[in-house]
Amino acid sequence: TGLQQKSVSYQTLLCKHIVRIFYLSSVRLRLTVLCPSQILCLYDSLDAINVDKVVEYVKGLQQEDGSFAGDKWGEIDTRFSFCAVATLALLGKMDTINVDKAVEFVLSCMNFDGGFGCRPGSESHAGQIYCCTGFLSLTGQLHQLNADLLGWWLCERQLPSGGLNGRPEKLPDVCYSWWVLASLKIIGRIHWIDKAKLQRFILACQDEETGGFADRPGDMVDPFHTLFGVAGLSLLGDEAIKPVNPVLCMPEDVLQRVGLQPDLLS
Repeated sequence: TGLQQKSVSYQTLLCKHIVRIFYLSSVRLRLTVLCPSQILCLYDSLDAINVDKVVEYVKGLQQEDGSFAGDKWGEIDTRFSFCAVATLALLGKMDTINVDKAVEFVLSCMNFDGGFGCRPGSESHAGQIYCCTGFLSLTGQLHQLNADLLGWWLCERQLPSGGLNGRPEKLPDVCYSWWVLASLKIIGRIHWIDKAKLQRFILACQDEETGGFADRPGDMVDPFHTLFGVAGLSLLGDEAIKPVNPVLCMPEDVLQRVGLQPDLLS
């Protein structure tokens, strides 16, 4: 049908655009490698890129201490550790890096409260915690966590409104319905928060006219918060939404197709 032809045409154009990003961009590891890899997996089109060149690029960003730089300018951050291993896991190339050293670096960023920062000694933050728990899931090292201590820090992020914040004394934000909730799901402590209150908060952030989600009720909607609002509702068990994997924020059926099953604690 005409609709199917348009869908195929859009998919082809999108994949071609992503391939150009791989070869022409030198911005950030998370933007130019992980995100395109996820999209190409969604469309079953990883064969559109030179996987060996992508692996070579990611491998070249690993430092002697096991950390990963985000780009050629050398910024170090646990987000890049996650992006690196997530990309390589999707490509089936995890054995091309020094995984033991990478794990050692991420564990060095663990704090007394059970959380993680961007570098050793940095403040715990929900976004970094998601990256580090996801990293440890993909590398089979979740047993290194203190799940109860970390779970307590994460569940304390829920505010009276039902929403979640990223660190103490901050406002709630729909995006943390993903970063916090996914982390709790990974460590098997998602039942420690009030799911019904969080669901009401997320839905209150949806614009009835456009359908998109904002960071907080009444604010302007955008694709970023829409993605994480919908993904958060999936983790809360909304049956109208496809099951989303908490480690890679991708549909579970896609990961099954590529043969990837990240570890989760029970």
